[in-house]
Amino acid sequence: MLIAVDHGNKLLKIPNHAPFTSGLQESDAPPFGGETLKYQGKYYTLSEKRIPYHRDKTEDDRFWVLTLFAIAYELQAAKMYSPNIMRVQLAVGLPPAHYGAQHKAFTNYFTGRGAVQFDFQGKPYSIYIEKVMCFPQAYAAAVTMLQTLRDKPKALIVDQGGMTTDLLLLKDGVGDLSVCESLEHGVITLYNQVKSKVNAELDVLLEESEIDAILLGRKEHVSPQVAGMVERQAQVFVNDLFSTLRERGLELKSGMVVFMGGGSILLRRQIEASGKVAHPLFMDDIRANAKGFEQLYRLAQEGR
Repeated sequence: MLIAVDHGNKLLKIPNHAPFTSGLQESDAPPFGGETLKYQGKYYTLSEKRIPYHRDKTEDDRFWVLTLFAIAYELQAAKMYSPNIMRVQLAVGLPPAHYGAQHKAFTNYFTGRGAVQFDFQGKPYSIYIEKVMCFPQAYAAAVTMLQTLRDKPKALIVDQGGMTTDLLLLKDGVGDLSVCESLEHGVITLYNQVKSKVNAELDVLLEESEIDAILLGRKEHVSPQVAGMVERQAQVFVNDLFSTLRERGLELKSGMVVFMGGGSILLRRQIEASGKVAHPLFMDDIRANAKGFEQLYRLAQEGR
């Protein structure tokens, strides 16, 4: 079975299940409540506290265990559970700027493990990952909407993720490799800026989930002063991003600018209010990269 996984620094996204936080809680004994995965004698549950940013996700096994959760969810969604060994193909991705240096190590991270046994929600699973292919993020997401972009003379893809904002320029639907990069200017950077500002000036400790809620228009849990400060910081963050793009010679007032990723969903009001983008198009499917990995894998297998 082909399974596509987008290993975000904030969220893991898979095609047929809700995104989940890139966070794990490990214990030696079965935990109380939650969906539990047992692997190599340890018990794991998902946590809302994400793993601190790792430029190299292969440094330890935490993203591997998160991948086991993703595989189990996708097998459940496809109603393909079996206690017998399942042969799995993985389609994964990396930010464009990290792709060249890291894609071999990231591919090898998932292979060479032989038959892998784990328990999930009390059921035994056995999988063998027989092939892994890695693709650049942003390009993968763009693949899912090529029919829309194919006749556009210029379209800039802006994929706002947890730690990076990935950029890709398309001309008549074809990638321009001279503009294919990643900026470490994702929403985690915004969270840190907001939390520091609100704590220093209003003596309030905010959680990331509270910042998300404010940016999505749910402000009943905080004072107007806190909500206003969060929204002002978000506007500064977006304006700074657009200034950075301008410095790189990327014009936002001509052609189409396609915003995708969880960051663009959170910051849509600020993007529209900036007045710096003439023709923004928002892709609200946060799983677009995962779906693109799946499409690119199938195309590669067909030799196209």
